Amino acid sequence: MEKTEVRNQTPIAEFILLGFGSDPELQPLLFLLFLLIYIATVAGNILFVVLVVTNQHLHIPMYFLLGNLSCLEICYTSAILPRLLASLLTGDRTISVKGCIAQLYSFGILSNTENLLLTAMSYDRYLAICNPLRYATLMSGRVCWQLVAGSWISSFLLCTIVNVFFFQLTFCDSKEIDHFFCDFSPVIKLSCVNTQTLELLTFIISVIGTFVPFLLTLTSYICIITTILRIPSSIGRQKAFSTCSSHLIVLALLYVTVLTVYVVPTANVPKVLHKIFSIFYTVLTPIINPVIYSLRNKEVNESLRKSILKLGA
Repeated sequence: MEKTEVRNQTPIAEFILLGFGSDPELQPLLFLLFLLIYIATVAGNILFVVLVVTNQHLHIPMYFLLGNLSCLEICYTSAILPRLLASLLTGDRTISVKGCIAQLYSFGILSNTENLLLTAMSYDRYLAICNPLRYATLMSGRVCWQLVAGSWISSFLLCTIVNVFFFQLTFCDSKEIDHFFCDFSPVIKLSCVNTQTLELLTFIISVIGTFVPFLLTLTSYICIITTILRIPSSIGRQKAFSTCSSHLIVLALLYVTVLTVYVVPTANVPKVLHKIFSIFYTVLTPIINPVIYSLRNKEVNESLRKSILKLGA
């Protein structure tokens, strides 16, 4: 039966994001928790960008891509957390339909760009380990800029195509979105028109923007691991693996949580658990990334140490 036959046709102008419930004792705790996470995320990623920009020996392709990833993480968390913090502080959980679609649009662009940047970083590690003699030529400054610009532009174009169709939807009957931000599946369920075309288009674009980068990343690391295993000395193997271990950890955290939320069937999964997994890739990943790359990277630690000594001098 068509949606138009079973739903009230009165269009609605705003949604209600249910978030994490309305327990008055829980709201202040959640506000403080997410506020601290937001401040730490922005501060940590800004610090990483400043280190990359101000330290000459970090002006290499890997750190250029990492710096861009940190800039993206600031935007990524800022697309979701400020609205959530305002809701927890004021108790106003409403969001306009246009505001919701705008949040969904920005979230789509940023998440897709993140996938492509991580794929570019996999390509960088592949060239550094599998083609070290040609690395400087193949990963020149121009190529780095092209990879970053291509990631942003392609994500913008793909998400704009979906958004054009999204703005044509009419929403009616229920206003409630059982989530803490405007995600695709909870929002599209509230539409009172046929969404099959939009869902098919979104699936195709998701395959292009997520599954293809995942395959490219997987292929890169298969080649990397194969090359590392061929290194005769254990010290050489350990040194080669250490250059890409941080990236592997970040990839594992991202793809495990994303696949859990969007691919694993959720019919019998409690919605609270679904929200918790969503927190991992929307809120925790942006704060974890600079920590992982800093703690497991001697060059970044050394740059940070020198910067602190300069400030203290």
